[in-house]
Amino acid sequence: MSELMERLRRVKENRGLMADLRCYLVAGKRHRAWPALSRLNIPIGDENKSMVAALFATHPEEGGQGNLGATCRLIEKKKDGGSGDDKLSPTERRFQHLLAAEVGQELFDRVTRMILLAKSQGIPVNYGKLENDLHFWNDRTRREWASSFWTPYAVTQEGGQS
Repeated sequence: MSELMERLRRVKENRGLMADLRCYLVAGKRHRAWPALSRLNIPIGDENKSMVAALFATHPEEGGQGNLGATCRLIEKKKDGGSGDDKLSPTERRFQHLLAAEVGQELFDRVTRMILLAKSQGIPVNYGKLENDLHFWNDRTRREWASSFWTPYAVTQEGGQS
């Protein structure tokens, strides 16, 4: 279990601190998140941990299995029905755009959209794994997410759905 997640769990019920952390998601309000990040011992310059803290503050339902690809697959099944036809669903298109994202704000914006979709569908997120994946964002991470999203067996094992 990551130290960051332990610290976030301890402050989960602190509504003021969580509101301040959510400010990190808006470029013009990031300065409001800095004191909250400092209280959680997150260096202000650590964009990955700061983003995970802000996303957790937005959707604190954690505990999802696997990586964000598995979470997105559950979103796709719940939202778009996993129709299985030849056309890409809206969630699949969003997921492809996420996989194409480069490190930095582009990646953070696209991950944020998926976390907001997970929140709207009541799907938990594995923030510990997300923190690690954002830190090591590369082709391997992209392939792991894609495999979790497009491999039905992975969803059956990780998400308990088929």
